[in-house]
Amino acid sequence: MSTTTPVTRQPAAPVAHATSDPAARRGAIGLGVVLVAQLMLVLDATVVNVALPHIQTDLGFTPAGLSWVLNAYTLAFGGLLLLGGRLGDVLGRLRSFEIGLAIFTVASLLGGLATSPTWLIAARTLQGVGAALAAPSVLALVTTSAPNEAARNRGLALFTAVSSAGASIGLLLGGILTDFVSWHWTLFVNVPIGAVVLVLARRFVTETPRIRGRFDVVGAVTATLGSVAVVHGFISAADRGWTAPLTLASFVLGVALLGLFVRTESRVASPLLPLALVRNRTRGGALVLMALVVGAQFSTFFLVTQYLQLVLGFSPVATGAAFLPLSLAIFATSRVSARLVAKVGPRPMLLVGTLGLTASFVWLSSITTTSTYAGHLLGALVLNGVSAALVFMPVTVVVLGGVDRAQAGTVSGLLQTAQQLGGAVGLAAIVSVYASQAVPGQFVPGVEPAFLTSATFTLVGLLVAALVLRPRPARDVPAPDLTPQPEPTRETTAVAAADGAEAQ
Repeated sequence: MSTTTPVTRQPAAPVAHATSDPAARRGAIGLGVVLVAQLMLVLDATVVNVALPHIQTDLGFTPAGLSWVLNAYTLAFGGLLLLGGRLGDVLGRLRSFEIGLAIFTVASLLGGLATSPTWLIAARTLQGVGAALAAPSVLALVTTSAPNEAARNRGLALFTAVSSAGASIGLLLGGILTDFVSWHWTLFVNVPIGAVVLVLARRFVTETPRIRGRFDVVGAVTATLGSVAVVHGFISAADRGWTAPLTLASFVLGVALLGLFVRTESRVASPLLPLALVRNRTRGGALVLMALVVGAQFSTFFLVTQYLQLVLGFSPVATGAAFLPLSLAIFATSRVSARLVAKVGPRPMLLVGTLGLTASFVWLSSITTTSTYAGHLLGALVLNGVSAALVFMPVTVVVLGGVDRAQAGTVSGLLQTAQQLGGAVGLAAIVSVYASQAVPGQFVPGVEPAFLTSATFTLVGLLVAALVLRPRPARDVPAPDLTPQPEPTRETTAVAAADGAEAQ
């Protein structure tokens, strides 16, 4: 429809101009509303990090149990993300967005009122459910809110900027709220924002067409519960030991449920995860690499946040500011990573990035009670940020490379799932190592083995990049085209993902 309208109205340019202003204004407001929601969802992954020491003291979390404040959110988010995307197809993106955001907002209120570890973990889980329903629809709504192609491209550029800045804003906002008000407000802050977005979304955001289809409920349940069981196994290992009955039972149940998930996806008519997408060696390797890197990165925020406050005596605000060099390094390197991919290809960047991350974690493992921020952490954090940015963009190109337009949305959701579940499982494993070496009343003793575990994760990622992502002989099954012709920038990658989401 949009391709024929300009042709029929060309002779009456003044009329078209007059009618386009209200539509453009409505689209601009709708775009702003959706981007505010995206910012809220992105920063929620980090806004609580700075408050972790205060949460632990106030609610009585164990060192291992504290990781559930982060993992409860990421597990629910990652486990239900593919189902959330499918829900948007069937119910309409705006309706799915509204349902998810409403759940997220209510869960934020409940989390802010938490008075026990169980209460907070339950609220964070519900937040993850809401985010999983809302997030897949955001990118599609960004495109449908734009009245023309130029506005659409501006919206996608703003989307990537908001997503990049969200982590930094979350750390700073979390520090300010914790320092000057209370850690409870790291959750309460979502309530007025979510309420305003819900009111404005129905008025200014256009609904997308619905597509008939079935939900892969069994796949969603087995993927989520299987991931939870595996993560619980790591946490239980720290508290009870690796051979404890509960630890072993968690791992066995997790593996069984994930096995059932794979079997289900190979048999249902409308799978959440079409297995053909991950059977490809190159794409599957890139997803594993992303999961390993994000899992290792989660330890940086989790451990360094506590080290800064418990050992160096930083305030929450100072802690948030201390992460700015890392965030700025990611942002600055991301500005040039697209051009680097076009010039040298993804694989060299992945090799350099994973090697740099490994070095940064080894560097961080050397911190002691006498270390200083400027002398021991600043350089490691900058190296970590630059190296992470050298990984994230090429992985996106590899995963989306050679994907049909109609499957781009599914693959984009698969990449997000690898990030969320990789982060949850990785953090659980690293924290279990830390907790097993921790000394009551002291923070530093478990830091070295924990960061060396992170270095092991990224070292395995380096091996994946070197061995799995190498060019395949011509006689093999073709891999995705790693030449980033249609995806030289994060903006055009987002276009492909959004177009695929709309086409599903």
